Amino acid sequence: MKQLRINFACDGLTLEGNLTLPEANTPVPAVAVCHPHPLYGGSMHNNVVDAIVSALTQCRIASIKFNFRGTGQSEGTHDGGNGEQNDLVAALDYLAGRNEIDSNRLGAAGYSFGGMVVARLASRESRIKALALISPALSPSDLNKLSALPQPTLVISGEQDAFIPPASIRALQKDLPAPSRAETVASADHFWWGQESSLAKKVAEFLSAHL
Repeated sequence: MKQLRINFACDGLTLEGNLTLPEANTPVPAVAVCHPHPLYGGSMHNNVVDAIVSALTQCRIASIKFNFRGTGQSEGTHDGGNGEQNDLVAALDYLAGRNEIDSNRLGAAGYSFGGMVVARLASRESRIKALALISPALSPSDLNKLSALPQPTLVISGEQDAFIPPASIRALQKDLPAPSRAETVASADHFWWGQESSLAKKVAEFLSAHL
């Protein structure tokens, strides 16, 4: 495994990130992992983000975690999820430009605010071949739109989540066409403390199956 601190450009800004590459002799799939809300302490240095990166590596999938604009050492200011979609596009551009990565096998995963960014971009970004949304900060109407996404999509949230109504995730279970799926975890809340590994394993296995 190789881990690299990187910088990449977006909208005239310089964003910071970390690239993790598994040991491989041929190009591997890769996933951009998006962090929770920066105005509430979210950054790429997050328990759920780090667990997903680790699980992806075990599945021989490369990943990039990065700070959205205005977060950490990334330049710019928070843009409520709009400019952040451009940040994700730039992260995908960076992945696609690496020789170690198969540019035809790119995915995205987002936690909370990051899940909202991934969901909104996925409908217009054909390079995202599969996505995972963890406790996504989406309204019920936005959740309903997920069934129209062409990509395999995993939505996972906790039954004890105080921000994402579990009933909305359970309703989505009935609407998502296979192989997409939605599920809730009985003992989990929004922050997934103590359950990061089991969550990340579900995410990595789903993305691995569809990339």
